[in-house]
Amino acid sequence: MTQEHVPVLIVGGGIVGLSASLFLSEHGIRSLLVERHRGTSIHPRARGVNARTMELYRELGIAEAVRAAGAELAPSMGIFKGRALFEVIEPRRRKEGKRKLPAAGLFQKLGPVAGARGTQDKIEPVLLQAAREHGGDLRFYTELIEFAQDETGVTATIRERESGTLSTIRADYLLAADGASSPTRQMLGVSTSGRGVLGHLLNILFQADLHELVRGREFSLCQIERPEVRGLFTSINNSDLWVFHLSYDPNLGEQAADFPAERCKELLHIALGLPDIEIEIKSILPWQSAVRVADGFQHGRVFLAGDAAHQMPPWGGQGANTGVADAHNLAWKLAAVLKGKAGPELLSTYDSERRPVGRLAAEESGAAADEHGLISMKKSLTHIIGMVRRMPRLLGYGYEYTSQAIISAGSPAQGIVRQLLSGTLGLDGRPGTRAPHIWVQYQGQRISTLDLFGKNFVLLTGSAGADWLQAAVAVREHLDVELDAYRIGPSGELLADQKQWPARAGISEYGALLIRPDGFVAWRSREQPGNPQAALEQVLKQVLFR
Repeated sequence: MTQEHVPVLIVGGGIVGLSASLFLSEHGIRSLLVERHRGTSIHPRARGVNARTMELYRELGIAEAVRAAGAELAPSMGIFKGRALFEVIEPRRRKEGKRKLPAAGLFQKLGPVAGARGTQDKIEPVLLQAAREHGGDLRFYTELIEFAQDETGVTATIRERESGTLSTIRADYLLAADGASSPTRQMLGVSTSGRGVLGHLLNILFQADLHELVRGREFSLCQIERPEVRGLFTSINNSDLWVFHLSYDPNLGEQAADFPAERCKELLHIALGLPDIEIEIKSILPWQSAVRVADGFQHGRVFLAGDAAHQMPPWGGQGANTGVADAHNLAWKLAAVLKGKAGPELLSTYDSERRPVGRLAAEESGAAADEHGLISMKKSLTHIIGMVRRMPRLLGYGYEYTSQAIISAGSPAQGIVRQLLSGTLGLDGRPGTRAPHIWVQYQGQRISTLDLFGKNFVLLTGSAGADWLQAAVAVREHLDVELDAYRIGPSGELLADQKQWPARAGISEYGALLIRPDGFVAWRSREQPGNPQAALEQVLKQVLFR
Protein backbone atom coordinates (compact mmCIF):
# COMPACT_ATOMS: atom_id res chain seq x y z
CA MET A 1 0.00 0.00 0.00
CA THR A 2 1.19 3.48 -0.87
CA GLN A 3 0.92 6.32 1.63
CA GLU A 4 0.67 10.06 1.14
CA HIS A 5 -0.09 13.15 3.18
CA VAL A 6 -2.62 15.86 2.41
CA PRO A 7 -3.90 18.70 4.62
CA VAL A 8 -7.59 17.97 3.93
CA LEU A 9 -9.25 14.79 2.64
CA ILE A 10 -12.68 15.43 1.10
CA VAL A 11 -15.06 12.47 0.81
CA GLY A 12 -17.76 13.06 -1.81
CA GLY A 13 -17.56 14.69 -5.24
CA GLY A 14 -20.99 16.28 -5.52
CA ILE A 15 -21.75 19.99 -5.47
CA VAL A 16 -20.65 20.40 -1.85
CA GLY A 17 -17.43 18.39 -2.10
CA LEU A 18 -16.36 20.07 -5.34
CA SER A 19 -17.15 23.49 -3.88
CA ALA A 20 -15.07 22.63 -0.80
CA SER A 21 -12.12 21.73 -3.03
CA LEU A 22 -12.43 25.10 -4.78
CA PHE A 23 -12.72 27.12 -1.57
CA LEU A 24 -9.68 25.41 -0.05
CA SER A 25 -7.65 25.98 -3.21
CA GLU A 26 -8.55 29.67 -3.07
CA HIS A 27 -6.95 29.76 0.39
CA GLY A 28 -3.86 27.93 -0.85
CA ILE A 29 -4.72 24.67 0.95
CA ARG A 30 -4.13 21.38 -0.84
CA SER A 31 -6.89 18.80 -0.65
CA LEU A 32 -7.62 15.35 -2.01
CA LEU A 33 -11.19 14.58 -3.06
CA VAL A 34 -12.40 11.01 -3.48
CA GLU A 35 -15.75 10.11 -5.08
CA ARG A 36 -17.01 6.54 -5.41
CA HIS A 37 -18.83 7.12 -8.70
CA ARG A 38 -17.10 7.27 -12.08
CA GLY A 39 -18.03 10.87 -12.74
CA THR A 40 -20.32 13.71 -11.79
CA SER A 41 -24.03 13.12 -11.26
CA ILE A 42 -26.14 12.06 -14.23
CA HIS A 43 -29.36 12.84 -12.35
CA PRO A 44 -30.89 16.35 -12.55
CA ARG A 45 -31.40 17.09 -8.88
CA ALA A 46 -30.85 20.36 -6.93
CA ARG A 47 -32.55 22.64 -9.45
CA GLY A 48 -31.68 26.07 -8.03
CA VAL A 49 -28.62 28.10 -7.04
CA ASN A 50 -29.62 30.83 -4.63
CA ALA A 51 -28.22 34.35 -4.56
CA ARG A 52 -25.79 33.67 -1.71
CA THR A 53 -24.31 30.63 -3.44
CA MET A 54 -23.94 32.67 -6.62
CA GLU A 55 -22.02 35.27 -4.58
CA LEU A 56 -19.63 32.54 -3.49
CA TYR A 57 -19.23 31.32 -7.06
CA ARG A 58 -18.63 34.93 -8.09
CA GLU A 59 -15.66 34.92 -5.67
CA LEU A 60 -14.31 31.94 -7.63
CA GLY A 61 -14.97 33.55 -11.01
CA ILE A 62 -17.45 30.88 -12.15
CA ALA A 63 -20.84 32.51 -11.50
CA GLU A 64 -21.61 33.15 -15.15
CA ALA A 65 -20.51 29.66 -16.18
CA VAL A 66 -22.90 28.25 -13.57
CA ARG A 67 -25.70 30.49 -14.86
CA ALA A 68 -25.05 29.44 -18.44
CA ALA A 69 -25.17 25.77 -17.43
CA GLY A 70 -28.75 26.28 -16.23
CA ALA A 71 -29.94 28.38 -19.16
CA GLU A 72 -32.45 25.75 -20.35
CA LEU A 73 -34.18 25.79 -16.98
CA ALA A 74 -34.09 29.57 -16.51
CA PRO A 75 -37.53 30.36 -18.06
CA SER A 76 -39.35 27.94 -15.74
CA MET A 77 -41.88 29.90 -13.66
CA GLY A 78 -44.80 28.94 -11.49
CA ILE A 79 -46.03 26.07 -9.32
CA PHE A 80 -49.31 24.49 -10.37
CA LYS A 81 -51.65 21.71 -9.37
CA GLY A 82 -54.20 19.64 -11.25
CA ARG A 83 -55.37 16.24 -12.43
CA ALA A 84 -53.08 16.12 -15.48
CA LEU A 85 -50.26 18.28 -16.84
CA PHE A 86 -51.99 18.87 -20.18
CA GLU A 87 -55.15 20.10 -18.46
CA VAL A 88 -53.11 22.56 -16.37
CA ILE A 89 -50.76 23.94 -19.04
CA GLU A 90 -52.84 23.95 -22.24
CA PRO A 91 -55.31 26.70 -21.18
CA ARG A 92 -52.52 29.09 -20.14
CA ARG A 93 -51.60 31.98 -22.43
CA ARG A 94 -48.14 31.91 -23.98
CA LYS A 95 -45.70 34.65 -22.97
CA GLU A 96 -43.00 35.87 -25.29
CA GLY A 97 -39.64 37.33 -24.36
CA LYS A 98 -37.49 37.01 -21.26
CA ARG A 99 -39.32 36.15 -18.07
CA LYS A 100 -38.35 37.39 -14.62
CA LEU A 101 -39.06 35.92 -11.23
CA PRO A 102 -41.83 37.77 -9.34
CA ALA A 103 -40.52 40.62 -7.13
CA ALA A 104 -36.98 40.04 -8.46
CA GLY A 105 -36.26 43.77 -8.39
CA LEU A 106 -37.21 44.04 -4.72
CA PHE A 107 -33.96 42.40 -3.63
CA GLN A 108 -31.51 43.80 -6.19
CA LYS A 109 -29.70 45.90 -3.61
CA LEU A 110 -28.98 42.85 -1.44
CA GLY A 111 -26.03 41.69 -3.49
CA PRO A 112 -24.12 41.96 -6.76
CA VAL A 113 -25.56 38.84 -8.38
CA ALA A 114 -28.95 37.15 -8.59
CA GLY A 115 -29.73 33.50 -8.04
CA ALA A 116 -29.85 31.10 -10.97
CA ARG A 117 -31.58 27.96 -12.13
CA GLY A 118 -29.61 24.82 -12.87
CA THR A 119 -29.65 21.11 -12.17
CA GLN A 120 -26.95 19.11 -10.45
CA ASP A 121 -25.94 17.22 -13.59
CA LYS A 122 -25.25 20.54 -15.39
CA ILE A 123 -23.58 22.43 -12.53
CA GLU A 124 -21.21 19.72 -11.25
CA PRO A 125 -19.17 19.58 -14.50
CA VAL A 126 -18.59 23.34 -14.21
CA LEU A 127 -17.35 22.90 -10.64
CA LEU A 128 -15.23 19.90 -11.61
CA GLN A 129 -13.47 21.76 -14.40
CA ALA A 130 -12.87 24.77 -12.17
CA ALA A 131 -11.57 22.59 -9.32
CA ARG A 132 -9.07 20.95 -11.66
CA GLU A 133 -7.98 24.32 -13.04
CA HIS A 134 -7.39 25.46 -9.46
CA GLY A 135 -5.07 22.51 -8.88
CA GLY A 136 -7.44 20.24 -6.97
CA ASP A 137 -6.56 16.53 -6.68
CA LEU A 138 -9.85 14.87 -7.66
CA ARG A 139 -10.08 11.08 -7.81
CA PHE A 140 -13.32 9.63 -9.08
CA TYR A 141 -14.26 5.95 -8.88
CA THR A 142 -12.34 5.93 -5.60
CA GLU A 143 -13.95 5.21 -2.26
CA LEU A 144 -13.17 5.61 1.40
CA ILE A 145 -12.89 2.19 3.05
CA GLU A 146 -12.09 3.11 6.64
CA PHE A 147 -10.44 5.77 8.72
CA ALA A 148 -9.15 6.41 12.23
CA GLN A 149 -8.19 9.65 13.87
CA ASP A 150 -5.77 10.62 16.62
CA GLU A 151 -4.59 13.86 18.18
CA THR A 152 -2.58 14.94 15.14
CA GLY A 153 -4.57 13.76 12.15
CA VAL A 154 -6.71 11.21 10.30
CA THR A 155 -5.44 8.01 8.70
CA ALA A 156 -7.73 6.82 5.92
CA THR A 157 -7.73 3.85 3.58
CA ILE A 158 -9.05 4.51 0.09
CA ARG A 159 -9.57 2.10 -2.80
CA GLU A 160 -9.38 2.76 -6.50
CA ARG A 161 -12.44 0.79 -7.64
CA GLU A 162 -11.23 -0.02 -11.15
CA SER A 163 -7.98 -1.70 -10.10
CA GLY A 164 -8.75 -2.46 -6.47
CA THR A 165 -5.55 -0.65 -5.42
CA LEU A 166 -5.55 0.40 -1.78
CA SER A 167 -3.81 3.55 -0.54
CA THR A 168 -3.29 5.07 2.86
CA ILE A 169 -3.91 8.78 3.22
CA ARG A 170 -2.68 10.74 6.18
CA ALA A 171 -4.70 13.96 6.44
CA ASP A 172 -4.77 16.71 9.00
CA TYR A 173 -8.55 16.91 8.64
CA LEU A 174 -11.36 15.04 6.89
CA LEU A 175 -14.45 16.66 5.39
CA ALA A 176 -17.36 14.29 4.75
CA ALA A 177 -19.68 15.48 1.98
CA ASP A 178 -20.81 11.99 1.02
CA GLY A 179 -24.57 12.38 0.94
CA ALA A 180 -27.64 11.72 3.03
CA SER A 181 -26.69 8.12 3.80
CA SER A 182 -23.07 9.25 4.51
CA PRO A 183 -20.91 6.17 5.16
CA THR A 184 -18.50 8.49 6.97
CA ARG A 185 -21.21 9.62 9.39
CA GLN A 186 -22.19 6.00 9.94
CA MET A 187 -18.57 5.00 10.65
CA LEU A 188 -18.46 7.76 13.24
CA GLY A 189 -21.71 6.52 14.77
CA VAL A 190 -23.23 10.01 14.70
CA SER A 191 -26.94 10.10 15.50
CA THR A 192 -29.45 12.31 13.71
CA SER A 193 -32.61 14.06 14.86
CA GLY A 194 -35.59 15.68 13.19
CA ARG A 195 -39.02 14.72 11.86
CA GLY A 196 -37.59 11.81 9.92
CA VAL A 197 -39.27 10.40 6.83
CA LEU A 198 -42.14 12.52 5.48
CA GLY A 199 -42.82 10.54 2.32
CA HIS A 200 -41.56 7.85 -0.04
CA LEU A 201 -41.04 8.80 -3.68
CA LEU A 202 -39.58 7.61 -6.95
CA ASN A 203 -37.54 10.05 -9.00
CA ILE A 204 -38.50 9.10 -12.55
CA LEU A 205 -36.31 10.76 -15.17
CA PHE A 206 -37.99 10.44 -18.55
CA GLN A 207 -37.89 11.71 -22.10
CA ALA A 208 -41.06 12.98 -23.79
CA ASP A 209 -41.38 15.74 -26.37
CA LEU A 210 -43.49 18.41 -24.64
CA HIS A 211 -41.81 21.36 -26.29
CA GLU A 212 -44.86 22.60 -28.14
CA LEU A 213 -47.07 22.25 -25.08
CA VAL A 214 -44.83 24.30 -22.75
CA ARG A 215 -43.32 26.82 -25.21
CA GLY A 216 -43.99 30.31 -23.83
CA ARG A 217 -45.60 28.88 -20.72
CA GLU A 218 -42.68 27.05 -19.15
CA PHE A 219 -43.42 25.92 -15.61
CA SER A 220 -41.27 24.96 -12.65
CA LEU A 221 -43.43 22.43 -10.78
CA CYS A 222 -46.83 20.84 -11.35
CA GLN A 223 -48.40 18.60 -8.74
CA ILE A 224 -50.76 15.86 -9.91
CA GLU A 225 -53.47 14.44 -7.66
CA ARG A 226 -55.87 11.75 -8.80
CA PRO A 227 -56.87 8.29 -7.55
CA GLU A 228 -54.54 6.45 -9.93
CA VAL A 229 -51.41 8.55 -9.42
CA ARG A 230 -50.02 11.23 -7.12
CA GLY A 231 -46.78 13.06 -7.79
CA LEU A 232 -44.93 16.13 -8.99
CA PHE A 233 -43.58 17.11 -12.41
CA THR A 234 -40.39 19.16 -12.41
CA SER A 235 -38.97 20.87 -15.48
CA ILE A 236 -35.47 19.98 -16.59
CA ASN A 237 -34.88 21.41 -20.08
CA ASN A 238 -38.38 22.65 -21.00
CA SER A 239 -38.35 20.48 -24.07
CA ASP A 240 -38.04 16.71 -23.86
CA LEU A 241 -36.47 15.92 -20.48
CA TRP A 242 -38.54 15.85 -17.29
CA VAL A 243 -38.71 14.37 -13.82
CA PHE A 244 -41.80 13.02 -12.12
CA HIS A 245 -41.67 12.40 -8.38
CA LEU A 246 -44.10 9.54 -7.90
CA SER A 247 -45.50 9.11 -4.41
CA TYR A 248 -46.04 5.62 -3.00
CA ASP A 249 -47.08 4.43 0.44
CA PRO A 250 -45.42 1.50 2.24
CA ASN A 251 -48.30 1.60 4.75
CA LEU A 252 -50.53 0.41 1.91
CA GLY A 253 -48.13 -2.38 1.07
CA GLU A 254 -46.48 -0.48 -1.80
CA GLN A 255 -42.75 -0.82 -2.43
CA ALA A 256 -40.37 0.75 -4.92
CA ALA A 257 -40.02 -2.60 -6.65
CA ASP A 258 -43.75 -2.48 -7.48
CA PHE A 259 -43.07 0.26 -10.04
CA PRO A 260 -41.02 -1.13 -12.93
CA ALA A 261 -40.49 0.97 -16.04
CA GLU A 262 -43.60 -0.26 -17.87
CA ARG A 263 -45.89 0.58 -14.95
CA CYS A 264 -44.21 3.96 -14.59
CA LYS A 265 -44.92 4.66 -18.27
CA GLU A 266 -48.60 3.87 -17.75
CA LEU A 267 -48.78 6.21 -14.76
CA LEU A 268 -46.91 8.94 -16.63
CA HIS A 269 -49.39 8.79 -19.52
CA ILE A 270 -52.19 9.31 -17.01
CA ALA A 271 -50.38 12.10 -15.15
CA LEU A 272 -49.47 13.85 -18.39
CA GLY A 273 -52.98 13.54 -19.77
CA LEU A 274 -51.42 12.48 -23.08
CA PRO A 275 -52.13 8.75 -23.54
CA ASP A 276 -50.42 8.48 -26.94
CA ILE A 277 -47.18 10.41 -26.36
CA GLU A 278 -43.95 8.44 -26.67
CA ILE A 279 -42.11 8.08 -23.35
CA GLU A 280 -38.62 6.78 -22.64
CA ILE A 281 -37.72 6.07 -19.03
CA LYS A 282 -34.11 7.11 -18.37
CA SER A 283 -33.84 6.14 -14.70
CA ILE A 284 -35.92 5.39 -11.60
CA LEU A 285 -34.42 6.30 -8.23
CA PRO A 286 -36.21 5.72 -4.92
CA TRP A 287 -35.74 8.52 -2.40
CA GLN A 288 -37.18 9.74 0.87
CA SER A 289 -38.50 13.18 1.59
CA ALA A 290 -37.06 13.51 5.08
CA VAL A 291 -35.77 15.84 7.78
CA ARG A 292 -32.63 14.56 9.49
CA VAL A 293 -29.89 16.68 11.05
CA ALA A 294 -26.66 15.26 12.46
CA ASP A 295 -26.24 15.73 16.19
CA GLY A 296 -22.89 17.46 15.77
CA PHE A 297 -21.12 18.64 12.62
CA GLN A 298 -17.61 18.25 14.08
CA HIS A 299 -16.23 15.04 15.54
CA GLY A 300 -12.58 15.50 16.40
CA ARG A 301 -10.80 16.13 13.11
CA VAL A 302 -13.77 15.04 11.00
CA PHE A 303 -16.42 17.48 9.76
CA LEU A 304 -19.81 16.79 8.18
CA ALA A 305 -21.21 19.02 5.42
CA GLY A 306 -24.10 19.04 2.98
CA ASP A 307 -26.57 16.16 3.06
CA ALA A 308 -24.21 14.23 5.33
CA ALA A 309 -24.94 16.90 7.94
CA HIS A 310 -28.52 17.86 7.12
CA GLN A 311 -31.06 16.07 4.95
CA MET A 312 -34.15 18.02 3.93
CA PRO A 313 -36.93 17.95 1.32
CA PRO A 314 -35.99 19.87 -1.83
CA TRP A 315 -38.99 22.24 -1.73
CA GLY A 316 -37.33 25.63 -1.52
CA GLY A 317 -33.97 24.53 -2.88
CA GLN A 318 -32.07 24.82 0.38
CA GLY A 319 -30.26 21.46 0.44
CA ALA A 320 -27.24 21.92 -1.84
CA ASN A 321 -27.12 25.67 -1.18
CA THR A 322 -26.89 25.11 2.57
CA GLY A 323 -24.13 22.58 1.95
CA VAL A 324 -22.10 25.01 -0.17
CA ALA A 325 -22.35 27.55 2.65
CA ASP A 326 -21.11 24.85 5.06
CA ALA A 327 -18.01 24.31 2.93
CA HIS A 328 -17.35 28.03 2.59
CA ASN A 329 -17.65 28.58 6.34
CA LEU A 330 -15.23 25.75 7.10
CA ALA A 331 -12.65 26.42 4.39
CA TRP A 332 -11.27 29.70 5.74
CA LYS A 333 -11.15 28.29 9.26
CA LEU A 334 -9.20 25.22 8.16
CA ALA A 335 -6.86 27.48 6.21
CA ALA A 336 -6.28 29.79 9.18
CA VAL A 337 -5.49 26.87 11.49
CA LEU A 338 -3.32 24.99 8.99
CA LYS A 339 -1.30 28.16 8.28
CA GLY A 340 -0.80 28.79 11.99
CA LYS A 341 -2.78 32.03 11.91
CA ALA A 342 -5.48 30.77 14.31
CA GLY A 343 -5.78 28.39 17.21
CA PRO A 344 -7.47 25.02 16.57
CA GLU A 345 -10.38 26.14 18.76
CA LEU A 346 -11.56 28.22 15.80
CA LEU A 347 -12.72 24.99 14.15
CA SER A 348 -15.26 24.39 16.92
CA THR A 349 -17.17 27.43 15.67
CA TYR A 350 -18.07 25.50 12.49
CA ASP A 351 -20.57 23.44 14.47
CA SER A 352 -21.87 26.32 16.57
CA GLU A 353 -22.43 28.48 13.48
CA ARG A 354 -23.56 26.01 10.83
CA ARG A 355 -25.62 23.46 12.78
CA PRO A 356 -28.35 25.97 13.78
CA VAL A 357 -28.54 27.10 10.14
CA GLY A 358 -28.72 23.53 8.87
CA ARG A 359 -31.44 22.68 11.36
CA LEU A 360 -33.47 25.78 10.47
CA ALA A 361 -33.19 25.05 6.74
CA ALA A 362 -34.22 21.43 7.27
CA GLU A 363 -37.17 22.31 9.48
CA GLU A 364 -38.41 25.02 7.11
CA SER A 365 -38.07 22.69 4.13
CA GLY A 366 -39.99 20.06 6.07
CA ALA A 367 -42.71 22.61 6.85
CA ALA A 368 -43.04 23.23 3.11
CA ALA A 369 -43.91 19.55 2.52
CA ASP A 370 -47.37 17.99 2.63
CA GLU A 371 -48.43 14.71 4.25
CA HIS A 372 -46.90 12.76 1.34
CA GLY A 373 -43.56 14.54 1.42
CA LEU A 374 -44.39 16.50 -1.74
CA ILE A 375 -44.46 20.29 -1.88
CA SER A 376 -47.43 21.65 0.05
CA MET A 377 -49.98 23.53 -2.06
CA LYS A 378 -51.99 24.86 0.86
CA LYS A 379 -53.03 28.52 0.70
CA SER A 380 -54.06 29.10 4.29
CA LEU A 381 -52.97 32.24 6.14
CA THR A 382 -50.61 30.15 8.28
CA HIS A 383 -49.01 28.68 5.17
CA ILE A 384 -48.62 32.11 3.54
CA ILE A 385 -47.03 33.57 6.69
CA GLY A 386 -44.66 30.61 6.76
CA MET A 387 -43.65 31.25 3.15
CA VAL A 388 -42.94 34.92 3.91
CA ARG A 389 -40.80 33.96 6.91
CA ARG A 390 -38.83 31.46 4.80
CA MET A 391 -38.15 33.91 1.97
CA PRO A 392 -34.82 35.22 3.32
CA ARG A 393 -33.46 31.68 3.62
CA LEU A 394 -34.63 30.81 0.11
CA LEU A 395 -32.32 33.57 -1.12
CA GLY A 396 -29.52 32.32 1.11
CA TYR A 397 -29.74 35.07 3.74
CA GLY A 398 -31.82 35.64 6.85
CA TYR A 399 -29.66 33.97 9.47
CA GLU A 400 -27.13 35.18 12.00
CA TYR A 401 -24.10 33.36 13.42
CA THR A 402 -23.49 33.21 17.14
CA SER A 403 -20.08 31.92 18.24
CA GLN A 404 -16.80 32.97 19.84
CA ALA A 405 -15.64 34.02 16.36
CA ILE A 406 -18.34 36.72 16.38
CA ILE A 407 -18.24 39.69 18.75
CA SER A 408 -21.77 40.97 19.03
CA ALA A 409 -23.17 43.95 20.88
CA GLY A 410 -26.53 42.20 20.95
CA SER A 411 -28.31 44.64 18.65
CA PRO A 412 -31.85 43.42 17.90
CA ALA A 413 -32.83 42.21 14.46
CA GLN A 414 -35.52 44.01 12.51
CA GLY A 415 -38.90 42.33 12.21
CA ILE A 416 -39.43 40.24 9.08
CA VAL A 417 -41.95 42.71 7.60
CA ARG A 418 -39.58 45.64 8.06
CA GLN A 419 -36.74 43.61 6.54
CA LEU A 420 -38.85 42.79 3.49
CA LEU A 421 -40.02 46.38 3.05
CA SER A 422 -36.50 47.79 3.41
CA GLY A 423 -35.02 45.10 1.17
CA THR A 424 -32.18 44.40 3.64
CA LEU A 425 -33.26 40.99 5.01
CA GLY A 426 -31.12 41.65 8.06
CA LEU A 427 -27.95 42.43 6.06
CA ASP A 428 -27.45 45.66 7.98
CA GLY A 429 -23.94 45.32 9.41
CA ARG A 430 -24.86 43.43 12.56
CA PRO A 431 -22.08 41.05 13.70
CA GLY A 432 -22.86 37.50 12.62
CA THR A 433 -24.57 38.51 9.36
CA ARG A 434 -23.24 38.63 5.82
CA ALA A 435 -21.61 42.03 5.29
CA PRO A 436 -23.69 44.64 3.46
CA HIS A 437 -23.35 45.13 -0.28
CA ILE A 438 -23.07 48.48 -2.02
CA TRP A 439 -21.53 49.38 -5.37
CA VAL A 440 -18.30 51.40 -5.13
CA GLN A 441 -15.60 52.68 -7.47
CA TYR A 442 -12.19 51.09 -6.90
CA GLN A 443 -9.21 52.03 -9.07
CA GLY A 444 -11.53 53.12 -11.85
CA GLN A 445 -13.72 50.02 -11.73
CA ARG A 446 -17.23 49.51 -10.37
CA ILE A 447 -17.16 46.68 -7.84
CA SER A 448 -19.28 45.38 -4.99
CA THR A 449 -18.04 45.57 -1.43
CA LEU A 450 -18.49 41.78 -1.50
CA ASP A 451 -15.77 41.56 -4.16
CA LEU A 452 -13.25 42.45 -1.43
CA PHE A 453 -13.94 39.31 0.55
CA GLY A 454 -12.97 35.66 0.18
CA LYS A 455 -9.35 35.36 1.30
CA ASN A 456 -8.40 37.95 3.94
CA PHE A 457 -9.97 39.78 6.85
CA VAL A 458 -11.23 43.17 5.67
CA LEU A 459 -11.77 46.35 7.68
CA LEU A 460 -14.26 48.74 6.09
CA THR A 461 -14.62 52.20 7.61
CA GLY A 462 -16.54 55.36 6.94
CA SER A 463 -15.00 58.32 5.12
CA ALA A 464 -13.37 59.64 8.33
CA GLY A 465 -11.60 56.38 9.14
CA ALA A 466 -7.98 57.29 8.38
CA ASP A 467 -6.88 56.27 11.90
CA TRP A 468 -8.39 52.83 11.33
CA LEU A 469 -6.19 52.31 8.28
CA GLN A 470 -3.06 53.12 10.28
CA ALA A 471 -4.24 50.77 13.02
CA ALA A 472 -4.82 47.98 10.49
CA VAL A 473 -1.26 48.25 9.16
CA ALA A 474 0.17 48.00 12.67
CA VAL A 475 -2.06 45.09 13.67
CA ARG A 476 -1.35 43.22 10.43
CA GLU A 477 2.40 43.39 11.11
CA HIS A 478 2.16 42.67 14.82
CA LEU A 479 -0.15 39.67 14.58
CA ASP A 480 1.05 38.47 11.17
CA VAL A 481 -2.55 38.27 9.98
CA GLU A 482 -3.90 38.84 6.46
CA LEU A 483 -5.89 42.06 6.88
CA ASP A 484 -6.96 44.62 4.27
CA ALA A 485 -8.46 48.01 5.12
CA TYR A 486 -10.40 50.59 3.11
CA ARG A 487 -12.32 53.82 3.67
CA ILE A 488 -15.64 54.17 1.85
CA GLY A 489 -16.71 57.68 0.91
CA PRO A 490 -16.17 60.55 -1.56
CA SER A 491 -12.41 60.66 -0.82
CA GLY A 492 -11.80 57.09 0.31
CA GLU A 493 -10.03 54.19 -1.35
CA LEU A 494 -13.52 53.00 -2.27
CA LEU A 495 -15.59 55.82 -3.74
CA ALA A 496 -19.25 56.16 -2.78
CA ASP A 497 -21.71 58.74 -1.51
CA GLN A 498 -20.82 60.16 1.90
CA LYS A 499 -23.66 58.54 3.83
CA GLN A 500 -24.30 55.40 1.78
CA TRP A 501 -21.95 53.00 3.58
CA PRO A 502 -22.59 54.27 7.14
CA ALA A 503 -26.33 53.89 6.54
CA ARG A 504 -26.01 50.32 5.27
CA ALA A 505 -23.40 49.25 7.84
CA GLY A 506 -25.01 50.86 10.89
CA ILE A 507 -21.95 52.95 11.76
CA SER A 508 -20.91 56.61 11.80
CA GLU A 509 -18.33 58.04 9.40
CA TYR A 510 -15.76 57.20 12.09
CA GLY A 511 -16.94 53.63 12.66
CA ALA A 512 -15.83 50.34 11.11
CA LEU A 513 -16.81 46.79 10.31
CA LEU A 514 -14.34 43.91 10.62
CA ILE A 515 -15.32 41.26 8.09
CA ARG A 516 -14.09 37.67 8.11
CA PRO A 517 -12.79 35.91 4.99
CA ASP A 518 -16.22 34.28 4.55
CA GLY A 519 -17.85 37.70 4.21
CA PHE A 520 -19.52 37.70 7.64
CA VAL A 521 -19.21 40.61 10.04
CA ALA A 522 -17.00 39.62 12.98
CA TRP A 523 -17.24 42.93 14.82
CA ARG A 524 -18.84 46.36 14.48
CA SER A 525 -17.55 49.54 16.04
CA ARG A 526 -20.19 52.21 15.48
CA GLU A 527 -17.74 54.96 16.46
CA GLN A 528 -13.96 55.13 16.58
CA PRO A 529 -12.59 54.07 20.00
CA GLY A 530 -9.83 56.02 21.72
CA ASN A 531 -7.22 53.45 20.67
CA PRO A 532 -8.38 51.77 17.47
CA GLN A 533 -5.19 49.69 17.18
CA ALA A 534 -5.64 48.14 20.61
CA ALA A 535 -9.33 47.50 19.99
CA LEU A 536 -8.74 45.90 16.59
CA GLU A 537 -5.89 43.74 17.90
CA GLN A 538 -7.98 42.49 20.82
CA VAL A 539 -10.87 41.60 18.52
CA LEU A 540 -8.71 39.68 16.05
CA LYS A 541 -7.05 37.75 18.86
CA GLN A 542 -10.47 36.67 20.12
CA VAL A 543 -11.83 35.77 16.69
CA LEU A 544 -8.70 33.76 15.83
CA PHE A 545 -8.32 32.21 19.30
CA ARG A 546 -4.82 33.66 19.60
